[in-house]
Amino acid sequence: MGLQRPTVLQIIPELDTGGAELSAIEIAAAVTRGGGRAIVLSEGGRMADRVAAAGGELVVFPAATKNPLKLAVNAVAIERIARKEAVDLIHARSRAPAWSALVAARRAKLPFVTTYHGIYNEKGRAKKLYNSVMARGDFVIANSRYTADIIKKRYATPEAHIRVVYRGVDLDAFDPAKVAVARIENLRHLWGVHDKQRVILHAARLTRWKGQTDVIAAAARVRDRARDCVFILAGDAQGRDDYRDTVMKQIADAGVADIVRLVGHVDDMPAAFAAAHTAIVASIEPEAFGRAAAEAQAMGCPVISTNIGAPPETVLAPPRVSPEARTGWLVPPGDLQAYEIALMEALSLDEMQRTTIGRRAREHVSNAFSTFEMQRTTLAVYDSLLKTRMEQQFLKAAYPASKHDGAAAKNM
Repeated sequence: MGLQRPTVLQIIPELDTGGAELSAIEIAAAVTRGGGRAIVLSEGGRMADRVAAAGGELVVFPAATKNPLKLAVNAVAIERIARKEAVDLIHARSRAPAWSALVAARRAKLPFVTTYHGIYNEKGRAKKLYNSVMARGDFVIANSRYTADIIKKRYATPEAHIRVVYRGVDLDAFDPAKVAVARIENLRHLWGVHDKQRVILHAARLTRWKGQTDVIAAAARVRDRARDCVFILAGDAQGRDDYRDTVMKQIADAGVADIVRLVGHVDDMPAAFAAAHTAIVASIEPEAFGRAAAEAQAMGCPVISTNIGAPPETVLAPPRVSPEARTGWLVPPGDLQAYEIALMEALSLDEMQRTTIGRRAREHVSNAFSTFEMQRTTLAVYDSLLKTRMEQQFLKAAYPASKHDGAAAKNM
């Protein structure tokens, strides 16, 4: 029969912004809906209140530390919490706290799960050892097939110990039909975008590998043929003030200050993608999943993405599919000519062509990359270790008995 009410403890450094942080909240909601108890250990952040809203319990904990001595202390503290709260499984989502969580799980004889959220750089043996904790779970969740292949190559992790669980998009929040015109107009006003101007949106934190400098260079190449366009760079610097200054200087030097704007963090991303004609994912290093590409497509917004990492799994583009099946464009990182061609093709679409691509893009994401599917498959991982039925309870909670079989089958 398994446990009546399994308790799952997740640990993540902060709950400020990002895919890993949002995943922790979404899985807390799934565990609760699946009849379990969800605990999240974190230092908190702007999304902290969402843990309770999801039905979980936030325990404020120094999870962001990387100090080896403090990590040892944290291991003892996590073990103590696990025993006191009758935790049944520990799930780590970041490297430093994962070391503490691994020790605690082994001491308490609890199943240990990790999610490999990013393609971590491995320069030298020490860094490889540090990263390796994310491959030491009883099951290792990879957020894309690309990530799974990296794990196998780096650590010789058997395929049987890896579970590919794609990052999920909240199809309710990212639904074009549910984004009021006022929300879109508010953002366009904040960005200083005029009524007839089209928005090319790059949504990513300000860091060099996210490729803001390539977007600026591409804007300079097309400006004379796309005079009705504004390029919006949306994302926090998160302390990288030197890089932000570099980006601002490049904008000035390229003479595109009138069409390229840094707007900082944007809370309403559904409205941001609804306001955009085209989205760009310009990463120059591989994305482990590429949430922005999936969210944009969910909003019916065509995507231009670099062709490295996981985006080729989420963006349909030739030669993988026929031109008639595309949901966007894939370009080599740093290839400004390819950016130019893709941008001009996207901007040349008439309204019917763009709507058709957008409809196809949303259907693609709905079928493969929903939050619901991510939650369901993660619960299945927990169930396999705990001999529980959280996935089944989750499906029952999502679909009334009369609709359960057909609706569940559609999402499986």
